Amino acid sequence: MKTSRWESQFSSRFRAWRGSALAPVALCALLAGCDVGPKYRPPVQTAPAVYKESPDQFKEADGWKVAQPQDAALRGNWWEIYNDAELNALEEQLNVNNQNIRQSFENFMEARALVREARAQYFPTLSVGPSFTQSRTSSNVGLQNEASGGSGTTTVQGNGSSNIQNRQYSLPLEASWEPDLWDKVRNTVRSNQYQAQLSAADLENERLSEQASLAQYFFEIRGQDELQRILDATVAADKQDYELEKARYETGVDQEISVVEAQTTLESAQSAAINLGVARAQYEHAIATLIGKPASSFSMPVKAMVTAPPPIPIGLPSQLLERRPDIAGAERNMAAANAQIGVAKAAFYPTLDLSATGGLESSTLKHLFDWSSRFWSVGPSISELVYDGGLRRATVNQYIATYNANVAAYRESVLNAVQQVEDNLAAVRILADQINHQRVAVDSAQIFLKLEQGRYDTGIDPYIDVISAQTTLLGDQQQLANLQVQQMTASVQLIEALGGGWDRSQLPTPGQVTAKPAAADTAMDH
Repeated sequence: MKTSRWESQFSSRFRAWRGSALAPVALCALLAGCDVGPKYRPPVQTAPAVYKESPDQFKEADGWKVAQPQDAALRGNWWEIYNDAELNALEEQLNVNNQNIRQSFENFMEARALVREARAQYFPTLSVGPSFTQSRTSSNVGLQNEASGGSGTTTVQGNGSSNIQNRQYSLPLEASWEPDLWDKVRNTVRSNQYQAQLSAADLENERLSEQASLAQYFFEIRGQDELQRILDATVAADKQDYELEKARYETGVDQEISVVEAQTTLESAQSAAINLGVARAQYEHAIATLIGKPASSFSMPVKAMVTAPPPIPIGLPSQLLERRPDIAGAERNMAAANAQIGVAKAAFYPTLDLSATGGLESSTLKHLFDWSSRFWSVGPSISELVYDGGLRRATVNQYIATYNANVAAYRESVLNAVQQVEDNLAAVRILADQINHQRVAVDSAQIFLKLEQGRYDTGIDPYIDVISAQTTLLGDQQQLANLQVQQMTASVQLIEALGGGWDRSQLPTPGQVTAKPAAADTAMDH
């Protein structure tokens, strides 16, 4: 095929341009991967060999045992360890409808989007901007021109003067690319990936917190129902005593003071029984909010709680680093801060920008797509900041300080985790022992009341002694119920301190947080 003259000229110009313009590209290939940031190494954090407050460490421990073997761990739906169908159903509703969890999930989706935004800097930008302009010159500029066919320029004459009208059609295409010579973009992507992983850990921490709150409120309500049962029984007994005392007074067997004492005891018990409704209603409303329902449309059936917490697998302190989402998040926060140091250090090095512009341009639309209407320009540019008043150095120092602060926060989170486990291990263990003694106290109070009632019936002791025995029994029963609630809620807090059923293997990888999420996850409302 015969080559035209313009094709030969274009080929020779392209070869000349390629020899000069591709040199920076070759340089980019050689310099690519020059990471000027520090290499990330997670700090070593040691943990105790065993938990000091574990019941296994106390020979006198009685009433509550941890699950065996010691290296066991909770998995998945941790609340199922309580074997309560009602609690299971509420937790399932919470996982779907809780708005705080939903908010944390959307924050995670935002963090994932930021990763893809950062990755976009790896690639060139292309833009196209079709345009049409028409202009007319002033007749007083001293220009005279004749209309030429097909030129798009028209001379308009009148009153001894002329105007020149111009039309221009343009279809430009612009491309620009800044190679990532010093891994500024790569470190930005890494930082955003680690921040997205941190957001995923925050989501799991929020989920665990909401689940634990629901379980605690649930057992608080059960405790209130148990207290209600105790007080209702007390009120019924006090009513019977009051009626009996009135009859004894009316028949002249007892004095009026005994009637007044019986009535006072009855009214006090009724008042206490009514007051229980305040706390129960508030716990019920709190559960409604947790499961995403209006408090006005949610109710829980009355059911007294008399169970003890089940054995809980606590594992070893060293496992906390893998089981707690907040610790995993703190570690990812360190990694993100470390990557930001690399981003800041990249500012000390020159930047290379490759840009090219090309397209079609013509004064008439019918010739716009002719080969002769083409235009182009291409060329690299290198820039280096000479003086910034110490801004770059201060920025690097800022991120170094941020990283060091995150290291301290990570170590503190580990220490807090161990403390929380120890606190709640001690609480569950000590409360179990206290509950055993309190049960003995309740049994003794019941015997005391029975004996005192016999002495009163035979006329040995006054009725005030019976009231004292009744008050002692009621106080011991209430104390026992409160201790049982404390032990159950402490067991929930212990599970929360252990990380629930989560472990670090569930944390999404950098590749997973970079991938585009499913359309259902990005919908406005679903």
